[in-house]
Amino acid sequence: MNNFVFYNHTKILFGKGQISAISDELTDDSKILLLYGGGSIKRNGIYDQVTEALNGFEYYEFGGIEPNPSYEKCMKAVDLVNDNGIDFILAVGGGSVIDAAKFIAAAAVYDGEDPWDILAHNEPVEDALPLGTVLTLPATGTEMNGNAVITRAEFKEKLSFTSALVLPLFSVLDPEVIASLPKIQIANGITDAFIHVIEQYLTYPVNAKLQDRMAESILLTLIEEGPKVLQNSADYDAGANFMWCTTMALNGIIKSGVPEDWSTHQIGHELTALHGIDHAQTLAIVLPGVMKVMKESKKDKIVQYAKRIWQIENTDTNVTIEQAIAKTIAFFESLGIKTKLSDYKIPITTIEEIVERMEERGSVNIGENKLIGIDEIRKILKSRF
Repeated sequence: MNNFVFYNHTKILFGKGQISAISDELTDDSKILLLYGGGSIKRNGIYDQVTEALNGFEYYEFGGIEPNPSYEKCMKAVDLVNDNGIDFILAVGGGSVIDAAKFIAAAAVYDGEDPWDILAHNEPVEDALPLGTVLTLPATGTEMNGNAVITRAEFKEKLSFTSALVLPLFSVLDPEVIASLPKIQIANGITDAFIHVIEQYLTYPVNAKLQDRMAESILLTLIEEGPKVLQNSADYDAGANFMWCTTMALNGIIKSGVPEDWSTHQIGHELTALHGIDHAQTLAIVLPGVMKVMKESKKDKIVQYAKRIWQIENTDTNVTIEQAIAKTIAFFESLGIKTKLSDYKIPITTIEEIVERMEERGSVNIGENKLIGIDEIRKILKSRF
């Protein structure tokens, strides 16, 4: 097991009716930005619950955060924060809204010329406003980590940053919110969480047995409970297990002391930036290609994954790996998530465009062993047509 430092201060308020507890987590003199997306929270009753909890507090509203939150929209919220002396951000939404809140929290107090440098040039986050979240869409795990991904439309760039300073102080996780979600959002959430685990698990062995077993338990639970939620979004027990899986998949627990990959995400972000494909769908496209092209360096863990997750027993390692890839693809397809570039009518010219963009940005030699270069990226994408 590798050396590691684990830190996570996010307080989780899990279960029915926990939105009302928000008021207990805020100071009386807080000036709050209530941040949300396209307005679904006003249709499903979550907005009313939140504003009732905020009764007596001074708060300002900012809606319209898009899927794949844009830098341009976030900077409008930054202006609102600075113009009104806002000192706390409450994000009510899924991963996009919460990611936006993290960037706004950092950008509002950024001392440099352009907060985009936090993403484009890895400028360190030196300070950030405190924030809390009410999760309405289980998927990304952003409610309990310091990661965020922001898109800048004018550059067609989708970039990420990480800072412990934007870890939410608290996050409300009420599984009842799942009942109002469209099936595609649930399917995306299951897929997203599954691949978050894979990126921290399907690397190479370091004798981190507990982390492996914890990762496997999340995968098995998603396989078992995910379809139940997809079939009946009002199934509270299945929804609760699903929601907790998505949080545990990316809150730092299972990555402690183990190598991480993230090449699937880096390549997938390009597909979203160029063609607007849902984040989880890009991951389902790219992952099988990564598994296929990098099967030699990932061999030991893919075989372990095949045996422990899919109960594949075969003396031929190559056959085992191929069957594990096939099972993974079949799982995503069973959720209604297509897994080939051709399914999304992506032109083959996109491959070279992605390769060139990643080369220009220096986003090469990626993966847990830094073995995924230009040739491998090209092979990965070609294998998914």
